Amino acid sequence: MASRIRKGDLVQVITGADRGKQGRVLAVDRERGRVRVERVRVQKRHLKPGRGPNRSGGVIEQEGYLDASNVMLVDPQAGKPSRVRVKIEAGVARRVFTKSGAEVPASGRR
Repeated sequence: MASRIRKGDLVQVITGADRGKQGRVLAVDRERGRVRVERVRVQKRHLKPGRGPNRSGGVIEQEGYLDASNVMLVDPQAGKPSRVRVKIEAGVARRVFTKSGAEVPASGRR
């Protein structure tokens, strides 16, 4: 499931406390099958001031990881979440939305 979701994709949370929220994927952890989505599952972290000149203390808000099965890619034509299938044409694998048949737009990460 995680291979169908890549960094930079627009996804929607389909279950959990943040259900219905949309955002871009910030990071993908393929080993654990988890993704980090902007403005979803925001956690507060309290840091003590460090020795370096750049390290000031305080409360930092940071996105946490979600299971990849709890998010779906959003079809830009419909604006709704859709399943994705991998279609192989001439030896090239492409991600395609199941409902509309449109290709998943490039996330711009390459």
